[in-house]
Amino acid sequence: MDALPSNTTPYAGGKMLAAAAGGVGVITFNQPEKRNAMSVEMWTGLAEILDGFAADPGLRVVVLTGAGDKAFVSGADISQFEQQRGNAEAQKEYDRLTSIGREKLAGFAKPVIARIRGFCMGGGLGIAMQADLRIASTNSQFGIPAAKLGISYGFTTMRRLVALVGPAHARMLVYTGNRIDAAEASRIGLINEAVAPEALDARVMDIARTIAGNAPLSVASMKFTVTEATRAESEMDTAAITRSIATCFDSADYREGRAAFMEKRKPVFTGR
Repeated sequence: MDALPSNTTPYAGGKMLAAAAGGVGVITFNQPEKRNAMSVEMWTGLAEILDGFAADPGLRVVVLTGAGDKAFVSGADISQFEQQRGNAEAQKEYDRLTSIGREKLAGFAKPVIARIRGFCMGGGLGIAMQADLRIASTNSQFGIPAAKLGISYGFTTMRRLVALVGPAHARMLVYTGNRIDAAEASRIGLINEAVAPEALDARVMDIARTIAGNAPLSVASMKFTVTEATRAESEMDTAAITRSIATCFDSADYREGRAAFMEKRKPVFTGR
């Protein structure tokens, strides 16, 4: 079975781990004793890792995963709620402290795959929804229990949920706060695939390596265009889409792709 890269570098006091090999970067949420619940410090560590991965031209795709086999991310670290999210004013400061990690993930130009096993709840599901692809084990569980905690989610997260599953399924998830299994998550479009737990790493790495072997400029252009396509027409940057397409057609990778096709060989893309 293919394993994810494991040459880890710790961040956030070891609660976030980064590893990379063969063009694939892996970010691990590493607080298994709390089912990888996200603390403020972990959000800061996530931002630092993403900055490093963004600057590495040899890294072409990123996998997000949770330590252990119990959870991807079970949500926000509730032990910090009393001190850091005790009321609406404290919530504003919490949002400010965590926003850098959220914004870095939302704006990350390279493809991101969420490898999900176990609980993927609340803020953890919010993280997974920011990934481009979500591959889950069949024993995973998903939910947004905000209504059971007396809180609500922001517009960006809710718009992302509606874009994935539609308003009817989004309402069912957030009004009830109930959990759904991987089969139901796949049926409504919340995840891309559900696979057996023992096949999860191999499937994730197969997808990651396929993406890493494609032309980086093409993948980046299409990621950008898909993202823009989810926006209201008045918000779309059509000029930037046009520029990204032109960059692909003017690239050495396009010439390499044509040559490899004619010569019946595998192309070697450099991202230039």
